[in-house]
Amino acid sequence: MSRLSGALSALLVLAFVLPAQAAVDVPPGNRSKTQPPIDMSSIKRTGETKESFEGKYQRIYNLLKRDPGLIRAIKKSAARYGIDPIHMIGAIVGEHTYNVGVIDNAQAYYVKALAYLGTKELVFGYQGEPIDTFLARPEFKDCDGFKSNYDLWTCREGVWNASFRGKKVDDVSYPRDRFSKVFFQPLFAGQTFGLGQINPLTALMVTDIVHQKSRLPELTADQAPAVYQAIMDPDSSLDYMAAIIRLSIDVYRDTAGVDISDNPGVTATLYNVGDVKVRARSLAAARKRNKKAWPEENYYGWLVNDRIEQLRALL
Repeated sequence: MSRLSGALSALLVLAFVLPAQAAVDVPPGNRSKTQPPIDMSSIKRTGETKESFEGKYQRIYNLLKRDPGLIRAIKKSAARYGIDPIHMIGAIVGEHTYNVGVIDNAQAYYVKALAYLGTKELVFGYQGEPIDTFLARPEFKDCDGFKSNYDLWTCREGVWNASFRGKKVDDVSYPRDRFSKVFFQPLFAGQTFGLGQINPLTALMVTDIVHQKSRLPELTADQAPAVYQAIMDPDSSLDYMAAIIRLSIDVYRDTAGVDISDNPGVTATLYNVGDVKVRARSLAAARKRNKKAWPEENYYGWLVNDRIEQLRALL
């Protein structure tokens, strides 16, 4: 063996032996000294119910505080997905402070879950066309090669935005609105559900992860009642929450090279705004220009970091 080939062989061995460059830890706490502007939809929703954000925060905090069984369940789900349970606490508190008013106790979600499971009229679709029929169109063909549910549904959402959103196709005028709102909001169903306020499309994006980790049945878009039951029932919805957060942490590590697992305000922000891969790519581009560029919390994540000591006391 020549000296050059020997050196190349040694380099190849090192490439397999040495670990990949570790992701950089995102600094704890908030990047902003003051809370970023709260979304107008949250302000309007809270005003309509004559509540305050602080009052809603206290209600969900007190619900968690007086329900040790729920805290144990949160810890169990978090451990199953290898995340700190504070991330789940943060998401629950953020959702019920800004996006929905908390009900009196978590057990009421079980009742609602059973109601959705028994509603056979629930079908995902638009103007009588079921979602599975819509997705059989040739525009979506290239998406079928993706193995993960997250990539599959992200691709389908991209096709929706490019080819259907706000356009007239085959004599059907499609709204200029989000894919999830147009096709995943049947009847009285609303947009997000359960303790974690999970969107049905988001659940479909991580159902393969939940199936693998928790051994729960895989969800499909043609079974709307089962999807709603899964995200309404605390026994399963907590695992879906954990999977969503785990996915965010992994995508930011792999795409942007940053570790957000110790910053609950960042994971709470991503839980709130979605589009994780797009945001991670944007951060990766920003960090190429400036290594001090970090993911930033929105108003929702800012609250979580601001109250972090009080929230950790729940655990």
